[in-house]
Amino acid sequence: MTAKFVAIAIQDNPNGWGPSDVPEQFKDMPYQPFSKGDRLGKVSDWTGATYQDRRYAIKYQSTFGSMQQYAYYHEEDESTFQHVYKTNVPKPLYQRGRYMRNQRNLKNQRNQKGQQMQVLGKGNKREFGFQNKNNWQKQQYQRNRWNRSGHPPIKNRDASVTVRPEWKVIEEMDFPRLSKLSLPSVDDPKDLYLCGSLEYYDKAYDRVTVKNEKKLTRINRIFHKVTTTDDPVIRQLTKTEDSNVYATDAILSTIMCCTRSSNSWDVVVQKIAGKLFFDKRDDSEFDLLTVSETSSEPPQEEGNSLNSPRNLSLEATFINHNFSQQVLRNDGNRFKFEHDNPFLDEDEEDEVAPVGYRYRKWCLGNDINLVARTEHDAVQAAPNNEIQFINIKALNEWDSKHSGGVDWRQKLDTQRGAVLANELKNNACKLAKWTVQAMLAGSDQIKFGYVSRVNVRDSTKHMILGTQQFKPMEFANQINLSMDNAWGILRCIIDICMKLPDGKFLIMKDPNKSMIRLYDIPDNTFESDEEENEKQPEGEDKANLSGLNLGHYDHPSTS
Repeated sequence: MTAKFVAIAIQDNPNGWGPSDVPEQFKDMPYQPFSKGDRLGKVSDWTGATYQDRRYAIKYQSTFGSMQQYAYYHEEDESTFQHVYKTNVPKPLYQRGRYMRNQRNLKNQRNQKGQQMQVLGKGNKREFGFQNKNNWQKQQYQRNRWNRSGHPPIKNRDASVTVRPEWKVIEEMDFPRLSKLSLPSVDDPKDLYLCGSLEYYDKAYDRVTVKNEKKLTRINRIFHKVTTTDDPVIRQLTKTEDSNVYATDAILSTIMCCTRSSNSWDVVVQKIAGKLFFDKRDDSEFDLLTVSETSSEPPQEEGNSLNSPRNLSLEATFINHNFSQQVLRNDGNRFKFEHDNPFLDEDEEDEVAPVGYRYRKWCLGNDINLVARTEHDAVQAAPNNEIQFINIKALNEWDSKHSGGVDWRQKLDTQRGAVLANELKNNACKLAKWTVQAMLAGSDQIKFGYVSRVNVRDSTKHMILGTQQFKPMEFANQINLSMDNAWGILRCIIDICMKLPDGKFLIMKDPNKSMIRLYDIPDNTFESDEEENEKQPEGEDKANLSGLNLGHYDHPSTS
């Protein structure tokens, strides 16, 4: 049989050269640009130690930068995953003992040469310059040695929520631009609704010192952390007040102090019938306190480690809750507002932490009226027998070696200013948020407690080493917190959201960049399957969907 010849199909491009159409099997495939000069790295690295050296990290970068066409998004929860493969990874040459011995031999040879040249050059003017050069070489060696055995580079932080491909970025706001905003002369707020009850502060804790420390005891009380649209009082105020923005003091302080934050966080914004509702996500870690967030060496341990960022946050929240209840007299004498606690059930009256809620209204101009729920933690009697409202917060020391070398037990009684200044450096965002919350609520005092671990390797036992109180406005001036700038940031975000159509949006702090982004997200995002199956009410009542969210945190496990 003779072979058959089949003519191939040739694409004719009369207007240029190259193919004019894409083959069927390659349609809808994302194109990854590349350069012939790009180097090929390892296909897979199971040790994680391939590009630890920055020189090699840049070596295999693409000419066109990082491309996101082939980025992988994993939606399943891997919080239960544990690393069990712990085979030792062989060290590179520059970390092995043989190389270090060679370095020591070279150093000894240089020192011997230096001594000989100093003897030969005695009396010469160049002697001083050579000594400086020798010292410089010695300093360089010590610096390189520290870099090899010192702290690892800071890891990339994780986003508070995974960004979906269908989300659209509406606005990007960088911190340098936000820090220049200002909204001066905001009028004093108007109280709309006062509810709850408060216990009196025990002034005996003002006399606690390092030598007279007190043990932190566990007090099992429930803390209600109810988001905006789940608040029954706010639901009622949406019908009686002519306001168009609703939030809580925790959410407002996070937005107003966003330029000081390093960790990622997110706030859900719902615009319904022209009104804005700022919410936190269900089952989020929004109410957990951060630890050493703004430190130059933030905690980076992973997994179930005692000092992992999550376990430290749980520990700090546990300490803050228990300290705020331990310093109260609890003798049955309470200061009560005219209305009862709106989140209180009859069967848990004795188990709920006493909190005073103050619903206030601010006029921000341009027909923007803000209503927010603020909180007081306790009351105390002033020298003239007037009642003062106070907010109680706890600062905690988990390891003095990781807190700038300031040991509280050595310096708290004699150099309290140095301890507080170190806390302002490591926890600038947390302290600013506490101050803003106290100022929004109109508290007369804000009281800080200094709580430290009994043993640095045990996160279950703590001691109270001292207390300190400030007036919120004076403390804001000390930490360089400008309320005009804070109101300006909030007003800028509100103005942007007011121009958008009704829908659901998300404000998220970028985990590794100094900016926040506003996303347009579908209406059913972050809702459970049960809520999606429910019939959605229309109008303003659409915000009244879910029940109360009781925020009660247990102590982190140290097993």
